[in-house]
Amino acid sequence: MYGFISAIENINGFINSLVWGPYMLILLVGTGVWFSFKTNFLQVREFGFTMKETLMKIFDKPEASEEGDITPFQALSTALAATIGTGNIAGVATAIAIGGPGAIFWMWISAFFGMMTKFAEVVLAIEYREKNAEGSWVGGPMYYIEKGLGWRWLAIIFSIFGAVAAFGIGNMVQSNSVAAALDATFNIPPLLTGLALAGGAALVILGGLKRIASVTEKVVPIMAVFYIIGASVIIILNAAAIPAAFGEIFSYAFTPRAGVGGFAGATVMMAMRFGVARGVFSNEAGLGSAPIAHAAAKTDHPVRQGLWGIFEVFADTIVICTLTALTIITTGAWKLVDVAGDQLTGAALTTAAFNHGLPGPGGIIVAIGILFFAFSTILSWAYYGEKCAEHLFGSGINKFYRILWLPLIVVGAIGGLELIWDVADTLNGLMAIPNLIGLLGLSGIVLKLTKEFFTTKRHV
Repeated sequence: MYGFISAIENINGFINSLVWGPYMLILLVGTGVWFSFKTNFLQVREFGFTMKETLMKIFDKPEASEEGDITPFQALSTALAATIGTGNIAGVATAIAIGGPGAIFWMWISAFFGMMTKFAEVVLAIEYREKNAEGSWVGGPMYYIEKGLGWRWLAIIFSIFGAVAAFGIGNMVQSNSVAAALDATFNIPPLLTGLALAGGAALVILGGLKRIASVTEKVVPIMAVFYIIGASVIIILNAAAIPAAFGEIFSYAFTPRAGVGGFAGATVMMAMRFGVARGVFSNEAGLGSAPIAHAAAKTDHPVRQGLWGIFEVFADTIVICTLTALTIITTGAWKLVDVAGDQLTGAALTTAAFNHGLPGPGGIIVAIGILFFAFSTILSWAYYGEKCAEHLFGSGINKFYRILWLPLIVVGAIGGLELIWDVADTLNGLMAIPNLIGLLGLSGIVLKLTKEFFTTKRHV
């Protein structure tokens, strides 16, 4: 049995190295570059209009004539609930620990082009969505691949990857992160944390998308503001170090550096690879997850909802990830070591930075941030996985999927089935392949709808 498990681990490790290797990262960023050039850099040219249509209309109610199940902001909140997660806290820290401060520059680059990848995903999700047997709107990569390209086999592959991957990145990994943070900060037993998370998730998930959306539209703004204020206070207290922090970000991005303090040193390639990878992991542009939520939004045109995709990446990576990075760099925490003399990384590095910047409440801010970020991710990914399963087996699978989802939250919290979530994380990366094929294959539709919107619908 041990030999079989070991073989699975080796195979998964090999596939994972390919999935998150340089060629996949080039494809992910390259897709965003393609859409950026083809739309004359819409994310820059129409940035003001995008903010007007998103940030300035958060509390606007859709017109009664607009089709959909949830408001555009609820769709955004559901998507952000999945993307604003442990990647913003632990992922940024890991990028800096391995690639140095220069990794943040490449994270920005991936986000800049990722805005257009996410835009294209959302546009296609709205264009090819349909009503299921229960009368609810459903969509996402599996639908625009099947209906747009006519490749049902590829749509099925995406759905299989998504339905299984959700149990890893969207479930067990998240509950494990919360359990570890609460155990380290408040000495709360992981089993108790798992049971509490599962109980809270049950109250929301069993009610379907509308209940998930009604919760995330309240939780996401609160958790984001809470974390932003905490990080901003630390950065302001270390304002004198901000110019040097930006200097390190730009210099480390293009110049290899030797080790400093606990930092082991990094090449330019390491900074680039881990910056792009952590950026993609954080905002999920190109993975195909967020358009599943956006597909249910009430809107009068696919491009109008697509603008929320641009805002989503901007808020997740340019704002929140940058604040985490500046907190780590301005406090000097990225050079620290633990009691064993090893370099700090992941959530431990971010916690050290917050504790250094705000002794006492700093670590509590991170622990609470992880709790809310991870819990909201669990809610959204439950819906993503369910919709992928529905595409495979029909809407009758939904209740079974939700019930199966809940006990695995507890399993993840106590650190069980690590092999399963490792495999699921690999499948999460594999989701990008059919999705990117769909995006590039249907790029003409995205460009046609974009031109149509800015010609006839922009001022409507």
